[in-house]
Amino acid sequence: MTDTQKKLVLMVTNGPENPELATIPFVMATAAQASNVDVLMGFQGNGVMLTAKGMADHVAASGFPTLKELMNIYREAGGKLYVCGPCVGSRKIAKEELVEGATIVGAATFIAECVSATNVLVY
Repeated sequence: MTDTQKKLVLMVTNGPENPELATIPFVMATAAQASNVDVLMGFQGNGVMLTAKGMADHVAASGFPTLKELMNIYREAGGKLYVCGPCVGSRKIAKEELVEGATIVGAATFIAECVSATNVLVY
């Protein structure tokens, strides 16, 4: 990130049980990417379920593109997916069961990303 480059971190805590709040962060992330903002998405709590392979196929909120479409656009534009290690562990999700590009991280990584960001949004 350069001195003039803006960085947005979106922390996602809602999972497939709340399609709208699971989808909106991806809408915001792709809009930020289109505006030349460096974006990182972090997944904690039940939000980690969105990073399980095949889960995005089943999440759709009225009035929005599907989560699968948004996730593909986000990843194709170089978006990063950081997933809470203890959260996936407590849900018995193995690294191999996560979507391509998802990285399991701990609290220190989330803190470092958030304090270096221009803005942080939590959903």
